[in-house]
Amino acid sequence: MKSLKELIFRLEVLQTYGSKEQSVNSICFDSRKVNPGDLFVATRGTHVDGHDFIEKAINSGACVIVCEELPNSMDDSVTYLQVTNAANALGKLASAFYGYPSERLRLVAVTGTNGKTTTATLLYELFRKLGYKVGLLSTVNNKIEVEVIPATHTTPDAVQLNALLKQMVERGCTHCFMEASSHAIHQQRIAGLAFEGAIFTNITHDHLDYHKTFDEYIKAKKLLFDALSKESFALINTDDKRGPVMTQNTSAKRHTYGLKQMSDFKAKVVSNTFQGLELDLDNKSVWFKLVGDFNAYNLLATYGAAVLLGEEKDEVLIQLSDILPVEGRFELLNSQKATGIVDYAHTPDALENVLQTINNVRTGNENLITVVGCGGERDKEKRPEMAKVACQWSDRVIFTSDNPRSEEPEVIIKDMQEGVSPTDFKKTLSIVDRKEAIKVACALSRPNDIILVAGKGHETYQEFKGVRLNFDDRKVLNEFLEIIE
Repeated sequence: MKSLKELIFRLEVLQTYGSKEQSVNSICFDSRKVNPGDLFVATRGTHVDGHDFIEKAINSGACVIVCEELPNSMDDSVTYLQVTNAANALGKLASAFYGYPSERLRLVAVTGTNGKTTTATLLYELFRKLGYKVGLLSTVNNKIEVEVIPATHTTPDAVQLNALLKQMVERGCTHCFMEASSHAIHQQRIAGLAFEGAIFTNITHDHLDYHKTFDEYIKAKKLLFDALSKESFALINTDDKRGPVMTQNTSAKRHTYGLKQMSDFKAKVVSNTFQGLELDLDNKSVWFKLVGDFNAYNLLATYGAAVLLGEEKDEVLIQLSDILPVEGRFELLNSQKATGIVDYAHTPDALENVLQTINNVRTGNENLITVVGCGGERDKEKRPEMAKVACQWSDRVIFTSDNPRSEEPEVIIKDMQEGVSPTDFKKTLSIVDRKEAIKVACALSRPNDIILVAGKGHETYQEFKGVRLNFDDRKVLNEFLEIIE
């Protein structure tokens, strides 16, 4: 239970109706979960407006209402606080309710289209190896030290987020590394958090179903850096032409990393194989267990952030060189018959990075067969682009289901086929059933061929019309690799 005065100490309140001498049991923005003594924040969501549920929240026992528009009729036993932005207020209230946990940790956010999960996870693994107690908030899962807490979103809502950060503090964690999705930034889920630093990986077309335009998507990412304090650092991929845009209005100390442009943290790829890559970094030749130029960027961002957090360079490189690839990210499956690769690539740029890496490493005497689909209820513009990229870099391509959600998978595959040129069409197949598609890919392959199954990576389900069915690309591919003759 917290005093209302304590909770709103840092909150800009436009108008107050009722007494501030209230005690609050918990913070809530879902009227269905309100209990007596709760503070209810009426946020405006994508599909519903919390203002429509103020009366329901009060009937369930809410004693404080935070809203952008005061209702026409107000209950004298309830305190109403009017604010400019309820979502922003929710973040600040949640932070206050849980004792400002982000200020008691060294919190670093990673944002960008691709590389967020790998970079955040590499930082988590690295700092554990360096002897720290560490937390992780990522697409794959959330971790408090070694305890795994399943993730439902790339970035949790503001209440869950601060609750997790508080648990980290209570468990003695000194650092936390988190992914910050464009949705979370735009929806103010990270409002009220104190970041020691933020990393920008790259930006390509994605999530236009939500942001509508690429410019709006860029602006959403940029908001993270606009809000950084002068005590924070901003670490930007200078090889991405939109990298400098991210720090145009930031107060943070600016730093850069890259493989091509002049930067504060620079590396050169010396060699690349399916077993790992060698980088020339800070005039030292270092072997890493990750594969591909895209992972060279992830490693470089991790190295740069660790140095900016005060870690000794040589020790960082020693520990970083021993870290294994992140689950479902260019994950090689052991087989005596063919090379199986599972990767989360679900944007045209990410898929191209993975396929280019494979083509750079392969001998040329083997076939590359790609199994790929696109998710339903997501950015439709990338569907033909995904197909075009797959055909450009593969010998055979099988279009299949990803997570169709409420859409018909046949319609999604048809959208993808729009990106296939007449000359490439003969190298494609369309098989709606994902398991069957992977089976056919293995049946078509010969010993030493390469089979890439892209789009789902670490996910262990397929989502059809609101139902999640168990499905793991890695298990299915492993099963059918054995049928190769």
